[in-house]
Amino acid sequence: MKLIFRRSAESRGLAEPRLAREALPDWLKAMPAQAWSEVAGAELRTLKHCPPFLDAMRAGALLPLAEDLHFDGEDFSWSGDPEAPPLAERSPIGLHAPEQATGAPFAPQGEFIVKFLNRWAIETPPGWSLLVVHPFNRLDLPFRTLAGIVEADLFRLGLIHFPALWTDPDFRGTLPKGTPVAQILPIPREPLHIELRPLTPAEAEEQAALRESLATEPGVYRRLRKGE
Repeated sequence: MKLIFRRSAESRGLAEPRLAREALPDWLKAMPAQAWSEVAGAELRTLKHCPPFLDAMRAGALLPLAEDLHFDGEDFSWSGDPEAPPLAERSPIGLHAPEQATGAPFAPQGEFIVKFLNRWAIETPPGWSLLVVHPFNRLDLPFRTLAGIVEADLFRLGLIHFPALWTDPDFRGTLPKGTPVAQILPIPREPLHIELRPLTPAEAEEQAALRESLATEPGVYRRLRKGE
């Protein structure tokens, strides 16, 4: 699977998209493998032992904030190269009027919705769309990017921007250039079908054995994933 990212020939010094697996946050790298639990009275494994949690954070690619973005509690400002292309192409942020989210339960009353401006055109292989979401498990960021799906094989030269809710009213300071503002994952553009059925006796027995293994052995999921 390959995603192609294109920028304008005049652009220089852009923050570049990165594979998510190569851009894990510092807090995850610093997390201990085990931590003492007063409730359990024992050392417990942390999220570093949860493959689904980690796999989500490693999936796809991360799109970066284009420039340093400053917030003083009321206004946004940004830093950038004054000799870069025209102002509209340099700004890292735009806004949606509150009325554009009329009826949405998540929209703060009367508040603008932030839009992170992306400078990279993204192309997927034919028949593949892009799922765009807030960076997985990054609740430390002071915003929440809204999810969307884009047919990026057909919209390959268009610029996909990322609407977001600014969720931390107490944030003061600077989001540095390169901060991940969206995570993208290619998904096949195929119809989904659902089948519902009860477990067979053999499947129920296998599920019970798996549940027992998960409770008593470390690394069961990892071994299953490797086909062991």
